[in-house]
Amino acid sequence: MTTELLPVVLCGGSGTRLFPLSRESHPKQFLRLTGPQTMLQQTAMRLRGWEEGIRLAPTSTLVCHEEHRFLAASQWAEAEGGAVSIILEPAGRNTAPALTLAALHACRDGADPVMLVMPADHVIQDIPAFQDAVRAGFQGALQGAVVTFGVLPQYPETGFGYIQYRQEHAEDNVFAVEAFTEKPGSALAQHYVQQQNFLWNSGIFMLRTSTWLKALQLCNSEIFVSCQSAMRVARHDLDFIRPDKVAFTACPSDSIDYAVMEKLLAHPEWGIACSVVPLNAGWSDVGSWDALWKVTEQDNHGNAVIGDAVLHQGCSDTLFMSSNRLVAGVGLRDLVVVETADAVLVADKRCTQEVKTLVNRLSEGGHRITNQHRKVHRPWGWYDLIDSGERFQVKRIVVNPGASLSLQMHQHRAEHWVVVKGEAEVTHGERNFSLKENESTYIPPGHKHRLRNGGAQPLEIIEVQSGSYLGEDDIVRFDDAYGRAKPPVSPHG
Repeated sequence: MTTELLPVVLCGGSGTRLFPLSRESHPKQFLRLTGPQTMLQQTAMRLRGWEEGIRLAPTSTLVCHEEHRFLAASQWAEAEGGAVSIILEPAGRNTAPALTLAALHACRDGADPVMLVMPADHVIQDIPAFQDAVRAGFQGALQGAVVTFGVLPQYPETGFGYIQYRQEHAEDNVFAVEAFTEKPGSALAQHYVQQQNFLWNSGIFMLRTSTWLKALQLCNSEIFVSCQSAMRVARHDLDFIRPDKVAFTACPSDSIDYAVMEKLLAHPEWGIACSVVPLNAGWSDVGSWDALWKVTEQDNHGNAVIGDAVLHQGCSDTLFMSSNRLVAGVGLRDLVVVETADAVLVADKRCTQEVKTLVNRLSEGGHRITNQHRKVHRPWGWYDLIDSGERFQVKRIVVNPGASLSLQMHQHRAEHWVVVKGEAEVTHGERNFSLKENESTYIPPGHKHRLRNGGAQPLEIIEVQSGSYLGEDDIVRFDDAYGRAKPPVSPHG
């Protein structure tokens, strides 16, 4: 029986170094940073065209935070990524527990596939070269080795892990790993770059399901036990797999490298080999604004422009990103300028790793901007908070064709709806009626209501909320098409 290659996509993480574009509710893997597709969609498209040597499993596995489940499912479908099992993490616990959930799901019926473990937020520009590298390492993984993929260092990056490998006894461009070093200081990173046997750790792995579970039990049994308990009573919710929340929340948080890889090398008696395949495929983790600048097309002066920007008077080596408004630069050098609807970042390009520290400061201060964009995505569409003040909020709401909001009620606020585009199907108490463009309705506090788009085009409305309390927790939900949790939730959730 031919062993299949099971793609496992790890779609967690908050991408805080790309603030203010990336935030907890909409992190970088769901953003269009380097082309018309999101990072997740690019990962899904990477699975096409495996004509030679390897047979892909018919169903991929994707692990993401439960908050992002509908966003992940819709983007995967849009990318035509094929059938996928989506496992929902009740809480973020880093990559080792996420991979363990996927492995336990993969072996539930006694199967033992080779897993190709890929973060959902990486750039790989040369897909054939990536697939060739996977083919080179497949036999090693099939025989029980842990195979990772390393990138030739271009500069002394301190935000990456490094792989030291043995240059002798290489077979088919597969090398034995000598050591792993996680995010060294600048002096050590400089030393590694000057050597001939160090590679950046791409965070992409390939190994049998049984190999990972054996290694984890040897290296970090607490993660294994917690994840096993969580998956033993996992339940299906619509098209999603939900591990037990209590068991998984008790799981230690750790990365694949710290939890397993470094320990395996220290214990050769366990008999689990670690190999690395050099990956020359235009890889980037896009882990900072500086990294995005490097992979974005630049003009003759080294400027990378995304969105609406005007450069004047000798701007050079600068990243300009505009999401909503014109960004104008005069005489700027080695900077990052990022504009969103509710925040602007200006940073020295050499200091972009510090953006994460900045976000932590904002989060500790209770600033909601670290979590939510002004524009918030929902399973039925999205809304944009246009304006707010004392006793009022104004939102632009877009409902996808065939989608509907929950049947709900608010205790403290009234809502006024004006249809801008499309036709709305409205439930108000016992009444059901339609609203066409330029028509409106009023929902008083305490009245059950629902908004639905039964048409073939997106429905767009303007909602004006007014009342003594406009908080996110003022909602009572009676029915919901998306199987979401009981209140409190977002008012358009």
